[in-house]
Amino acid sequence: MAASSVARREPPESCRHTSAIPHLDLRRLDAGPAERAVFLAELRDAARDVGFFHLTGHGIALAEIAQVQALARRFFALSLPEKQAVAMVRSPHFRGYTAAGREITRGAPDWREQFDIGAERVTLSPSAASPPWARLQGPNQWPVGLPELRIGLLRWQEAVTQLGLRLLRAFALALGQPEDVFAPIYAGAPNQHIKIIRYPGREATQGEQGVGAHKDSGFLTLLVQDEQSGLEVEGPDGWIAAEPVEGSFVVNIGELLELASNGYLRATIHRVVTPPAGLDRLSVAFFLGARHDATVPLLELPADLAAEARGPASDPDNPLFHEVGRNYLKGRLRSHPDVAARFYGDLAETGAA
Repeated sequence: MAASSVARREPPESCRHTSAIPHLDLRRLDAGPAERAVFLAELRDAARDVGFFHLTGHGIALAEIAQVQALARRFFALSLPEKQAVAMVRSPHFRGYTAAGREITRGAPDWREQFDIGAERVTLSPSAASPPWARLQGPNQWPVGLPELRIGLLRWQEAVTQLGLRLLRAFALALGQPEDVFAPIYAGAPNQHIKIIRYPGREATQGEQGVGAHKDSGFLTLLVQDEQSGLEVEGPDGWIAAEPVEGSFVVNIGELLELASNGYLRATIHRVVTPPAGLDRLSVAFFLGARHDATVPLLELPADLAAEARGPASDPDNPLFHEVGRNYLKGRLRSHPDVAARFYGDLAETGAA
């Protein structure tokens, strides 16, 4: 794909040092050509140098954020039998409730309870020729005792999807590409994944791993936090706290942008530390990815950016695949071995995973 020129400048101090998470205001994207160019340069620098940033000016009202947080609290307040009735282990599509200690990161349990949904799509009819990832598509599970959850989370999913796609177009421009360069691999059926999460206090856990150190697999992650800190980002000199900022999203890039940019952008390792005793932490995460049937392109970056591309990071224990569905399914199987054993046992036997 032909690359256009990209304005280059020294990043501002807020994006150049790595002792804090940068702050970006999305309203600057539409504040005229000069301000737009500066914003795109800062966006690119923040994603490359830290990999995370706080986003304000995104157009989603504080009331909407408070509403989805309140819904999440109401879900976690349901009785254990009500939550277990929609347990993820009942879903071949990896949708539903997971109790604390049941998801695995880097071989260790994550001490958080959570509820996962995706786009409401029909289950694909299986055949001998179907790729393994085709089983990922299907309906969500919803708790009978909280019908408002379905309405609220699907409304939230639509709002953050539009925000995520706007940011993705901005990243394309920041990399010297047409703004719709990624549309061929998400149009029609982007991977939309919401995870509402509650981290119990340390008195209720068996360790400090709220979620272990990892990277995200999609294009972008947009996270809403409550007032309790815990998210940490790996920096060159140690872990950087992504402290909560009211009304903002914490945004980070995933492995799809790392692959597409040949490592010019780098998905950053991050983790969540268990809250202190007597406290808990609530977050609402949205993961935007490509269609499962897509293959990640390698962009032709402008010469100055291409010269700084480091190649995608290689982890022998977690290889990256350009085939989107294969890469996503790999992560799901590793994180949820109970679901893998129940619905994907044949893949372990054939090596198809």
